[in-house]
Amino acid sequence: MPESVISIEHVSKKFRLYHERHQSLKAAVINGGRARYEEFWALEDVSCEIMAGESFGIVGSNGSGKSTLLKCLTGILTPDKGKLAIRGSVSALLELGAGFHPELSGRENIYLNGAILGMGRKVIDKRFDSIVEFSGLERFIDSPLKNYSSGMYAKLGFSVAIHAEPEILIVDEVLSVGDEAFRHKSAEKINDMRTDGATIVFVSHGLSQVRTLCDRVMWLEKGVVRNIGSAAEVLAQYVESATEKPASTPNGARWGTGEIRFTSIEMFDHSGRSVTSVQPGEPLEFRLRYSAAKPIPRPVVTFALFTTDGFEISAPSTTEYNATPEVLDGVGEITFAVDRLPLHDGTYDVSVALHPTDLSKPYDLWNKPFRFRVKSIANRERRGLITLNPKWSFGAIRAAASQVETELQ
Repeated sequence: MPESVISIEHVSKKFRLYHERHQSLKAAVINGGRARYEEFWALEDVSCEIMAGESFGIVGSNGSGKSTLLKCLTGILTPDKGKLAIRGSVSALLELGAGFHPELSGRENIYLNGAILGMGRKVIDKRFDSIVEFSGLERFIDSPLKNYSSGMYAKLGFSVAIHAEPEILIVDEVLSVGDEAFRHKSAEKINDMRTDGATIVFVSHGLSQVRTLCDRVMWLEKGVVRNIGSAAEVLAQYVESATEKPASTPNGARWGTGEIRFTSIEMFDHSGRSVTSVQPGEPLEFRLRYSAAKPIPRPVVTFALFTTDGFEISAPSTTEYNATPEVLDGVGEITFAVDRLPLHDGTYDVSVALHPTDLSKPYDLWNKPFRFRVKSIANRERRGLITLNPKWSFGAIRAAASQVETELQ
């Protein structure tokens, strides 16, 4: 059985929330040097064990305590209650720019950050080319970091962290600022490290990343552990909680904070006509118009498809398909296109939703505002809900490799 490398026992951490701060010495003297504040518990009685070689995710909305827990794990913060134990060398990537100096070049910062992570100069010399190559910053390596974008910071920081070859890698949300190609490369590297036996602690609002990379997940809410379990189980509960709806939800009902709202939904066939009925196997396109009262950064759009008796057929989101827009503002249109509709004859409902990146309270969740019909021209009997379009073949029986080996012996 794998041993525990991170032990978190009844950890709690509090901060002071000041209602006012003294703006002058006179104000401090008048109030006796006391400023009004209240105590805020960012973590309350958090416990878990993380095993060697495990990839462990932490999810929760903004302010749930995720980053506070990671800072406690890395020694940046000290818990007010409970205790932590970590067994093994650690590399942590928690905040953009942590361990870097903006006036120094990328080259100089590799040596600075590498030293902070415990690498000697000879080790850094040996790994330098690989660090630069992985980061993809060859052209900019001798430029000052103050000229780097946030994505370039993240690339350099992650590259140095993984080349320290830690037994435990702790990564906060910073990878989300990188481009898609680098996020994919980082995910592959994390998987390689898992294969080599490293332990990964991963915090992200990108649930598809968490689902792909993590064996188990902890769900934090307002500093309290809601659940710890398999990634599939916990993420399903987390998403369901984030999209909780009123007890009675008639078709067309909607709820949310309203910073951005859908204004219409239409379906178009392959010729561009607005329709409410299509044939199986046809291409179609849904156009969702929206209006935003202010710029909304990286909203998550979900398109859910149901049978009329409420069975959910599919609910793809922009997060799963790496299609999340950087910002939506004013009025605009979101297009959801299907090259070949796999549905059989029947009537179907559509629901759409807009959420912030952390999937907290929805901006707008519109319950089944649109219903459409799928109807074949040819009178063909079809069973089930969808067409798989399989490829059939016929031939001789193929013996398994193990069977062939046995027969040869």
